[in-house]
Amino acid sequence: MRTACLAKLAGLCLVAGLLLAGMAMPVVGAAGLLSNRMSDHVAATSVNLLDTLPPLMTTITDKDGVPFAYLYDQYRVLTPPDKLAQVMKDALISAEDRRFYEHKGVDWLATIRAAFRNQSEGQISQGASTITQQYVKNHLVHVQERENVAGQKAAQEQTIARKLREARIAMHLENQLSKDEILSRYLDVVPFGGTVFGIAAASQAYFETTPDKLTVPQAAMLAGLVNSPTFLDPEARPDKAIERRNMVIDLMVENAKLSPEQAEAHKRSPLGLATPVRPLPTGCVGAGPDFGFYCSFVVNHLTRTGYTLNELKVGGYTIRTNLDRALTQQAKLAAEAQVPKTTPGIANTAAVVKPGKERHEVAAVVSNRDYGLDQAKFQTQFDLPTAVENKFGAGSVYKVFTAAAALEKGYGIETVVDSPFHHTSRVFRGGAPSCPGTGEPYTYWYCLRNHNSSYPPRMTLKQALATSPNTAFVILEEKVGLDAVVDMASRLGMRDTMATNIAGVPPDKKSKQKELRVTQSEFFKSAGNASFTLSPAPTSTLELANVAATLMSGGKWCQPSPVDAILDRYGKPVQLTEPPCEQVVDEALANALAVGLSEDDQGQGTAAAAAKQFGWTRPALGKTGTTEEYKSAAFLGATPDYAGAVQVFNDSTSPSGICVNAGPPRLCGEGDIYGGTLPARTWFDFMSKAHANLPEKPLPPVEPRYIGP
Repeated sequence: MRTACLAKLAGLCLVAGLLLAGMAMPVVGAAGLLSNRMSDHVAATSVNLLDTLPPLMTTITDKDGVPFAYLYDQYRVLTPPDKLAQVMKDALISAEDRRFYEHKGVDWLATIRAAFRNQSEGQISQGASTITQQYVKNHLVHVQERENVAGQKAAQEQTIARKLREARIAMHLENQLSKDEILSRYLDVVPFGGTVFGIAAASQAYFETTPDKLTVPQAAMLAGLVNSPTFLDPEARPDKAIERRNMVIDLMVENAKLSPEQAEAHKRSPLGLATPVRPLPTGCVGAGPDFGFYCSFVVNHLTRTGYTLNELKVGGYTIRTNLDRALTQQAKLAAEAQVPKTTPGIANTAAVVKPGKERHEVAAVVSNRDYGLDQAKFQTQFDLPTAVENKFGAGSVYKVFTAAAALEKGYGIETVVDSPFHHTSRVFRGGAPSCPGTGEPYTYWYCLRNHNSSYPPRMTLKQALATSPNTAFVILEEKVGLDAVVDMASRLGMRDTMATNIAGVPPDKKSKQKELRVTQSEFFKSAGNASFTLSPAPTSTLELANVAATLMSGGKWCQPSPVDAILDRYGKPVQLTEPPCEQVVDEALANALAVGLSEDDQGQGTAAAAAKQFGWTRPALGKTGTTEEYKSAAFLGATPDYAGAVQVFNDSTSPSGICVNAGPPRLCGEGDIYGGTLPARTWFDFMSKAHANLPEKPLPPVEPRYIGP
């Protein structure tokens, strides 16, 4: 018994000696207790604490600066000292460190008492840590070592050595920072449960307020919550949260921050939590069904320009986008009006790009599908409006590229072209064993016919663009060369599309199928496939819209951009990294083609009925498209103000056609959809609203050389 008592006494003396040595360290240095190596470690850690920035939430806003999405791993917004309510400071100091403004980082008397108590109990606890010491530990765990499990464990190990390192670092910080800045930094770093970090996030999540407006009961609850955010979770254990809150209020009385009468009144207050308690939603799912696709497009765009997803989640950026909230919602409603979101197997997608010679700003990208995780509710995270997701093609919309190549070869929009009902190409491969209706054996390469026999055998190129005879454009392909047409598609804007293979994914060099090993550009050129002008291959809705923007910008291609400006965590501009715009065709050619495409919404034009339905009368370019087996259809259109495209396509695992007549849109055996139906109706619906308050602008003039004989 006597031996045991002597051993315990010796242990207590040792603890006291170590702590007293710690007190002397600022004067006598580390000799005799810490090696030079340990001193270096302490110094380095102190520097890191001052210099290592905590992860901050990135905010994504619309064009007017209104947030619509947030990216973060730790929901945190920094709060400067002057934005902290005094009651929050009083509550935290009363609960955690009453002598905060008196000590120099370590409360040695409290530490010695705790050390003796812990030693007598046979363990090392966290007792007597000051707010400065807690800041050190929390910064190490949640900032410096947040992705290093071993480092986090070391920062929390229950040893005297760790406590002494923590004390040394705390004292160093007290010489570098003011007390209020330490308090503010601590409240920015500490966790408040789940993904909520810092007082600003906690104020919003629990009370839908800001740190400068916290009341005494709110501040007391939050000050108590840092002690054990899981056990004191006010949603899961409101009784425990109230008990701890009231204890903090009592401590505020002991610390002369409240009168007993005030305390009793505050203790009778309900918790008053937000309903429900939630941090701001994170990620693009959190952006909601209307804006989730745009958020995903922003993230993909920025990662392509050099950012990492992790950098976006911790960088504290403010990203102002080009999202037009009203136009996006109008386009979303229009897409759902033509194809309800619950329609099995049919996606309706739209994209809107603003023409310009300096930038092509993306104003909206939407789908009839909601952006989300619940497939049972027809939600998806596939980038339907922006990626190469229509696997069946845009149909005759691609005749625009054939027409552009023809103009570059000397044709004019009034040049008369042949449009026979049947055509058997002696240039291109493909077709059936025989050419139906011609009586000709399969002697030649490619045979096709027009949709019906009502087309005249000859018409101007402008008429052909409005009425869309297939034979006229395959004949043009023969004359101008397939390579020129395929290249024109990429030049005008189908760059990502043409870089995928015919399955709509990046080429797979290891594939056993040759067509999957090469890009669409390589495939159509090498195969000599005249069907390119009828677009049978995967296509991006956004890139179709950008083609229209290029034509309306005088032939100036710019990368379609969702981002207007980026500010760093300090509010300073960050330079955007985007490719320069390119003059891809002669400006006069682009102007002529815009006028050449201007009759699709008039007379016998394939979109005339849809335009009339929505009262459309202003000048615009337009082109419809339908694929051969009716699995998709598209419409491309533009005014000087907005360029847009709509694609309706089968997004199921069953490659059947789409029917739109005699009932709601549905998958069916043969299909009867056309670009002039659902796609054109969707376009004219939202574009008529987008232009409602805009002055009517004419299309550009046509130079004589592009008019033709």
